[in-house]
Amino acid sequence: MYQVQTGPPYRHYTDREIDTANDTDLPDLLNSLGYHVKRVGRYYTTREMDSLRIKGRRTWYRYSESRGGDAVEFLRHFHGMPFADAVQFLLAFNSCPMDSSNPPPICRSRPPPQRERPAFVLPPPNSDNERVRAYLRGRGIAPDIISHFIEAGLLYEDTPYHNCVFVGRDSAGKPVFAAKRGTWGDFKGDAAGSDKSIAFRLPCNPALNSVHVFESPIDLMSWLTIYGRTNAVALCGLYDGPLETYLRENPHIRLTIFCLDADEHGQETAGKLTAKYQARGYETEKHLPPLGKDWNEYLQKYHHQPDGLA
Repeated sequence: MYQVQTGPPYRHYTDREIDTANDTDLPDLLNSLGYHVKRVGRYYTTREMDSLRIKGRRTWYRYSESRGGDAVEFLRHFHGMPFADAVQFLLAFNSCPMDSSNPPPICRSRPPPQRERPAFVLPPPNSDNERVRAYLRGRGIAPDIISHFIEAGLLYEDTPYHNCVFVGRDSAGKPVFAAKRGTWGDFKGDAAGSDKSIAFRLPCNPALNSVHVFESPIDLMSWLTIYGRTNAVALCGLYDGPLETYLRENPHIRLTIFCLDADEHGQETAGKLTAKYQARGYETEKHLPPLGKDWNEYLQKYHHQPDGLA
């Protein structure tokens, strides 16, 4: 039996309950969470994370992060759920009773997977944003950029985990997406129900006919720290749905500038997207960080060097 804590009181799960949670059909689960799942040969992947591989319908591996696992680990890694919450969610998804005094859990026939996106709710805010400010300053982001994002409702600190929460807003200014980034460790994940066709972006300046495209909000903030304000979208991955939405909403933009990571996956995607949007009549450019694997690494390690590598 495992003892887990999400805050008092404790919840105990048996080995059988945890095994049942991890036996969840991953393509069904991801469909229910709003991902666009597709089968490619002997594995499944998603439109949102094209380096994700689901094999045997029970295990996943994401090559861009060199990380994988089971259903519980998927919810922990990509949706920020504590272990206990992930197990509880999966048992409920599988219509299983959660009474550990009655092992083994007997699952009722699960209804067809729900295809609608779950309701989006922003993570609860902390009373201040001090850990987020300190974390982003530690990564080289200019204090005035951090303050502007907070004041614009694009960034805040959540509770109880003190994550950075990057808020994606639709064309009406309504929050529809939240990307969470841990202020310690390597946690990254989107809030459940996030609209992945919006992701994270800055309000469009109609005086500019271009948009810069990044993989992450922190890379976007790094660019602003180095070069100043621009129209910008962070895909929060490599799925280009957010860029398609941004261009559809702002038809005056004719130049897309891809500022993706300098690693293999980033540059392969940049090449594909360059060809895709050129075929649609857009001008395109690719900007690599002069040194380092991404724009934040360049900002931290090179831009502020006294010998002027920038």
